[in-house]
Amino acid sequence: MKEKIRSITNKLKINSKELNYISLKELEKEYEQIKKLPFSIRILLENALRNYDDFLVDEKHILDLINWNPSGSKNPIPFKPARVLMQDFTGVPAVVDIAAIRSEAIRKGKDGSKINPKVPVDLVIDHSVQVDFFGTDYAYKKNVAYEYKRNKERYELLKWAQNAFDNFTVVPPGMGICHQVNLEYLAKGIVERDGWAFPDTLVGTDSHTPMVNGIGVLGWGVGGIDAEAALLGQPIYFSSPKVIGLKLIGQKPKGVTSTDMVLKITETLRNYGVVGDFVEVFGSGLDHLTVPDRATIANMSPEFGCTVTYFPIDQRTLEYMTATNRSKEQIDLVETYCKENGFWREGIEQSNYSDVIEVDLSQLEPSVAGPKLPQQKIPVSELKNKFSEILADAHGRDYLDLEKRETWYAEGGSGTQFSKKIKKDPANPDIKIKKDEKLHAVKIKQDYEQYTLSDGSIVIAAITSCTNTSNPSVMLGAGLMARKAIEKGIDVKPWVKTSLAPGSKVVTNYLKRAGLLEDLEALRFHVVGYGCTTCIGNSGPLPSHIEKAIDENDLLVASVLSGNRNFEARIHNKVEMNFLASPMLVVAYAIAGRVDINLLEDVLTRDANGNPVYLKDIWPDKEEIQDAIKSATTREDYKQEYAVIFDGEEQWKQLKAPLGLDYEWREDSTYIKEIPFFKNISEKAKPLSNIKNAQVLVKVGDSVTTDHISPAGLFSERSEAGEYLLKKGIERKMFNSYGSRRGNHEVMMRGTFANVRMNNEIAQRKGGYTNYFPDNEEMSIYKAAMKYKASKTPLIVLAGTQYGSGSSRDWAAKGTNLLGVKAVIASSFERIHRSNLVGMGVLPLKFKSGENAENLGLTGKEKYTITGIESGLTPGKILSVTAIDEKSKNTQFEVELRLDSKIEIEYLKHGGILQYVLREFLSE
Repeated sequence: MKEKIRSITNKLKINSKELNYISLKELEKEYEQIKKLPFSIRILLENALRNYDDFLVDEKHILDLINWNPSGSKNPIPFKPARVLMQDFTGVPAVVDIAAIRSEAIRKGKDGSKINPKVPVDLVIDHSVQVDFFGTDYAYKKNVAYEYKRNKERYELLKWAQNAFDNFTVVPPGMGICHQVNLEYLAKGIVERDGWAFPDTLVGTDSHTPMVNGIGVLGWGVGGIDAEAALLGQPIYFSSPKVIGLKLIGQKPKGVTSTDMVLKITETLRNYGVVGDFVEVFGSGLDHLTVPDRATIANMSPEFGCTVTYFPIDQRTLEYMTATNRSKEQIDLVETYCKENGFWREGIEQSNYSDVIEVDLSQLEPSVAGPKLPQQKIPVSELKNKFSEILADAHGRDYLDLEKRETWYAEGGSGTQFSKKIKKDPANPDIKIKKDEKLHAVKIKQDYEQYTLSDGSIVIAAITSCTNTSNPSVMLGAGLMARKAIEKGIDVKPWVKTSLAPGSKVVTNYLKRAGLLEDLEALRFHVVGYGCTTCIGNSGPLPSHIEKAIDENDLLVASVLSGNRNFEARIHNKVEMNFLASPMLVVAYAIAGRVDINLLEDVLTRDANGNPVYLKDIWPDKEEIQDAIKSATTREDYKQEYAVIFDGEEQWKQLKAPLGLDYEWREDSTYIKEIPFFKNISEKAKPLSNIKNAQVLVKVGDSVTTDHISPAGLFSERSEAGEYLLKKGIERKMFNSYGSRRGNHEVMMRGTFANVRMNNEIAQRKGGYTNYFPDNEEMSIYKAAMKYKASKTPLIVLAGTQYGSGSSRDWAAKGTNLLGVKAVIASSFERIHRSNLVGMGVLPLKFKSGENAENLGLTGKEKYTITGIESGLTPGKILSVTAIDEKSKNTQFEVELRLDSKIEIEYLKHGGILQYVLREFLSE
């Protein structure tokens, strides 16, 4: 194989130089089937050929790719990405891990300077800014001040890492969202390195990394654990995927946005089932999609369930690279290499896909998705009726539409004067609140303003997330809507918390140039920060009187956001229903103030003279949006903003970070702790043993997300994590979020399974509770786990389908490990979380087809013994499980070991992938 690779290594003459490259066209002469391989598989093949060493990447790996099976297979595929992308929520714990590995190496007398990233790593700080302040011209400044105050220790660690590690760069806070920065600046298309040219590839510690697929760069989200292994030079192994062809035909009709398009694709692909698959886009409809349109689709790959949604490089790609200030030399390299080596989309390819799904863009309609999952698409015209159904079916409540509600008030049904049972908000004594039991509504009077907050009221309207803020068409469209609304004399409702969080400063520049930023600000959509904000759960506190009204009156309120995730309790723990929508619809719903409305037909609001204003009155047409794009977007903006991308603002420049090779771990830190996985690690791994008499810590149903397992948002002083911080002298307002505390395992293990919406079936209460079976006592999951650990009782988790869906959250696996869980038995796993469990030494076990905890009669009260482990593991091995309940009833069943390759077995033997890497280093 080495000689064959040498024979297909050609020279590419470009930009007055010669570069080596692996020629797939040369290889096609011997293997004609390469011509019909999907583009994404060709990239993996080139990657394997270039990284062949007959150990980590061997001849079988290469032949399996050449002879790729469209049905997929369990054959492991090695992948060594060209670079790694991180954001700070997952990046901080990754840096903590690498720093801890270096510390342990130094303690064992090794050269710590050799612990370094082997490939370039870009970490973008974008997940920490919260919307504490909104709707004012000082909101951005104060949010940034709070961000630095809360995150000083974390940022000191990252600034230390930038200086202490080679191949490691940090994009400081306030510069943009990692995926938008990646799309607009970091992505190269084709990489030139060490005399070679090859496709730009990456993995990222955020599940929405596939957004960069929109510019023709193959990359996907992995857990922080896999990313750490990749940056330390280990290949990432995964089973040979199916590649589903997504055929797009037609064009988007009038009034339909790229967001409506991606919500339809999300629904279609989720219904089809593409978990763990690659998706590759082709068809005539592709010719009409800009790179930002493509990136909007690719961004939501994790919501589809697939690993990537790949758009091959074509003329549209080069146009975008030119517009975003990539150099002529770089663009020439991309075009020449791709055309020379079979990576250029001509539109006449006959790729051999596993299956083809067709979406007709001409049939799209304005849509939202919710209230709990991104695939729950609802046409805007049907949301009013759907809301009524949700209210009845999920919450057992009757719905009274607005007209009947107003009649009820007019007839005195709830009273219009605040004369009885008046409650004053102690935080705001001028605000009065009155509850209406029948209508599930609360009347609020603030100064001279009076309004009703009811089920379905929108309390958060956020233009947020890289999904949409990277696309000028919907951002300028939102600005044009704001302008038209102002011209009509209408405003957003007073109870709506509004925010605008662009994915890069380029967005602010073109909104300003178009004169539209001030129009958005007139509707209180002020810039609150350059980061994920509401989409990641950093929506910040609601006004105290709004929060009080929700709490005391059990209101089912809503949020509308231009994000990609709307899982339970993710956006805000007081907001039950969350709907994904385009930035333009976010503005419209903020004006309406409620979701129980058919925006396409109902009156949006009324002007000062009582005249009705409809959505069509403020919706800009396609020509207006295109004119704004042409006049407001410039290449110079990209040049200007990305020239200083690594410099940061004044706060970053003034931040003092530790110096030295070995990080100075501080005992009093509540943000950064040396993680215990590597301390005093043995030089050899202990033999694996069977799991005996394990208790169930958690039993859950289907679609439990990593947000349920390891929440990212805020937490209360009554939580285990809150009590821990209070004992450390941290006041409530400085708790920050779980996501920002991921550098401290003490906080994070207390937060594992602590989502307030977590429904553990062996506990009576929702939230982070379980039954401690030895005493038959209900307590927090953390306390029970510590009691089990003290008695050396192993633990397991029982789960349904799609366990671990959602974000690529390594702490969902780390926390599981630290609580003492040895195995998770589920009906199915989401790709990233399964890999993370393996990376943390936790056995992922799958019920046999047709079986689950329910039809096996498992209650979770049993004691479990799992055998077949100590006799030796092989990929996909069948293990035996015996469950004995309190009445000595014996239930036996088999499970499939979801270790998919020999290297994963090695990782498990060592207790995790990083322990494996450290032991390899120590043995050198």
